[in-house]
Amino acid sequence: MGTIKQEAQAYESHSVKNIAELPKVSTDFVIEDREGTNDEGKTFSYKLINVDGQEYRVPASVLKSLKAILEDNPNLKTFKVKKTGQGLATEYTVIPLG
Repeated sequence: MGTIKQEAQAYESHSVKNIAELPKVSTDFVIEDREGTNDEGKTFSYKLINVDGQEYRVPASVLKSLKAILEDNPNLKTFKVKKTGQGLATEYTVIPLG
């Protein structure tokens, strides 16, 4: 154990980023189910992928759009996600790459 100062300096916040922050996403990434608690104490579930030790949340709307793309292009290997808006007005656009 170290001092409070040493612990504070070594502390790394555990945060989940958004899939839209990645330059490209492989369709082969393994997706995981997780649960969290909001500010009101209510439990919610979400999906995420782990890329190089960092977790990225995958919104359901991204999965829905990707499903439609994969119906026409089942061999798609990579895509990216553009995020617009914020809060309840957030929209995600899935862009096939190859």
